[in-house]
Amino acid sequence: MRPIDREEAARQATRELLDPAYETESLPDRIYRWVMQFLGDLVDAATGGGSAGGIIASVAIVLIILGVILLISWQLRRSARKNAPATGALFGERAMSAAEHRQAAERLAAEERWTPAVQERLRAIARDLEERALVDGMPGRTADELAAEAAVSLPGLADELAAAARSFDDVTYGGVPGTRDAYTQLAGLDDRVSQARPVPIASPAPAGAAPGTSPWAGSGGAS
Repeated sequence: MRPIDREEAARQATRELLDPAYETESLPDRIYRWVMQFLGDLVDAATGGGSAGGIIASVAIVLIILGVILLISWQLRRSARKNAPATGALFGERAMSAAEHRQAAERLAAEERWTPAVQERLRAIARDLEERALVDGMPGRTADELAAEAAVSLPGLADELAAAARSFDDVTYGGVPGTRDAYTQLAGLDDRVSQARPVPIASPAPAGAAPGTSPWAGSGGAS
């Protein structure tokens, strides 16, 4: 069997697709059948078509397989980028203010859509903390990371922040449906966070200062 070049393959495809015996066959079915026949011919050429024909047919088969693999991989990566946010990330692609997240949460709660309402309320808390510079505006931050960082400035709310992070993770990644109670708890935490005053971070005492004494003690105060 002689090697099948591009022109010969095109002629065979044209003859096959125009065969009157297949007038009732749909075009996708014709194309699929022709592709399978073409691959079969390549396999036959690779196994019994002589050294030159076998090499050409083998190379063609490898290129086709690689092309299919690359096409599938590209499509999977494209779908992943389009449909899946970063794992564990709090925010989506569009930046919203804390007020916008609260409005979205309240609208969803009014519609009794508790899962997205819980998500938006925690995002409101996170954005409020960022806007007040109580946490850094770190892209891709997870709910657990938010709770741990916010607890440094608001230690009195540390347990509630950790519970809120777990609630967010449960409804977002654990398949747990949101509830009215979960949303109510987050809404109350949001109010408390927005009114809470951060704990001041103590400055390190100068070398040689006694523990618990003011760095200005004995100096007559700051000038």
